[in-house]
Amino acid sequence: MTDYIEITPEIEELASICKKNALIDPEYYTKYDVKRGLRDVNGKGVLTGLTEVSEIRSYTIVDLDMIPCEGKLYFQGIDIEDLTNGFFEEDRFGFEETTYLLIFGELPDKKKSEEFHKLLASYRNALPASFVRDVIMKAPSTDMMNALARSVLTLYSYDKNADDTSVENVLRQCLQLVALFPMLAVYSYQAYSHYHDGKSLVIHQPKEEYSTAENILHMLRPNKKFTKLEAKILDIALILHAEHGGGNNSTFTTHVVTSSGTDTYSTVAASLGSLKGPRHGGANIKVSQMFEDMKVSLKDWDNEEEIKQYLSDLLNKKAFDKKGLIYGMGHAVYSISDPRADIFKGLVRSLAEEKGRMKEFELYSMVEKLAPEVIAKERRIYKGVSANVDFYSGFVYSMLDLPKELYTPIFAIARIAGWSAHRLEEIINDGKIIRPAYKSVAKHKDYVSLDNR
Repeated sequence: MTDYIEITPEIEELASICKKNALIDPEYYTKYDVKRGLRDVNGKGVLTGLTEVSEIRSYTIVDLDMIPCEGKLYFQGIDIEDLTNGFFEEDRFGFEETTYLLIFGELPDKKKSEEFHKLLASYRNALPASFVRDVIMKAPSTDMMNALARSVLTLYSYDKNADDTSVENVLRQCLQLVALFPMLAVYSYQAYSHYHDGKSLVIHQPKEEYSTAENILHMLRPNKKFTKLEAKILDIALILHAEHGGGNNSTFTTHVVTSSGTDTYSTVAASLGSLKGPRHGGANIKVSQMFEDMKVSLKDWDNEEEIKQYLSDLLNKKAFDKKGLIYGMGHAVYSISDPRADIFKGLVRSLAEEKGRMKEFELYSMVEKLAPEVIAKERRIYKGVSANVDFYSGFVYSMLDLPKELYTPIFAIARIAGWSAHRLEEIINDGKIIRPAYKSVAKHKDYVSLDNR
């Protein structure tokens, strides 16, 4: 490590000054009724915009009271459960059609679906020949989200109409990014794996006839082989992560940055920066790490009392990372159930049977069952706590032999569909620049000359 990036005593001293002078009295937030995190005192998001892209339903109104209900998620008005069931029953990959639905507001007929697949395939082949060598290989990053963001920003330089924010041009740019994200993410991982871990460098070209899910597995694995069940479950994972309302952190970032009038590449890079955060897209890694610690710590994976004690230790900051959290349990919006987790669970069982990992699946199921009881007892929270989509996604990715470095980029590969739909919606509706208010609570001070300080 070179000197210029080390934390020196001088930096530590400056940081202490920063911490002291930047700290705001917590009582001010109550005094001025500040909606921290853009949420009210009940945790409900402050209404800042309108969207048709998706809808999250977690409660019903009865006599003006909010009554929690089973979670529902709609893409352009279509129930996500009906959507995924349709793809499974018709034995088709559905991420591409889901992308079409989110962006264009309707499901494509057979002809439009085939044309859309061909368009995405043509965009995959449009990655400049030198891009992998000159951009991805020259400065491999230890973090794939940073590598992905750098690649996106560099693509600006290859676009002759990069700053054109007309609907037609932004649509073209968004669809190109939807097509290219799997390649950018997987190739960045291959470069990292080669230069940092000394593994063989494997670069496979995507296949035109493959779906996004199939191409991810095809490009990632040295032997290019995968089962149909593996690809179908990864496809469902992409669908479930493709969109989740306009208020989640990265999608709201998309709206905020788009409202400034900037280009698509800058907007998507900002959204990637948001998704990288462990409070957002990095949550499934925490779930996987928590379960790895749990499997080592537990003597008997079937002993409910031992599992309850471990969960209690998690909440009391005695186990794993001592943060006081059971990762994968609870959600900012859902309380009774997360529909994405419900859809995932049945598929996880099928994959666990194929992979011979049913004992681990049963441990996950046991934790899902016991965690709400432990949380209710320890935290005295009775409104309902359920498993969220991150609870099972990390386990799915591990069974698919996806490296942890790609867990959050897989999320991004899916969510670029939702970001694209929201960026276009923001542009089409020509909203004002988003500028919420911050109240200054600093005391006014007199200027003091340098010699008298």
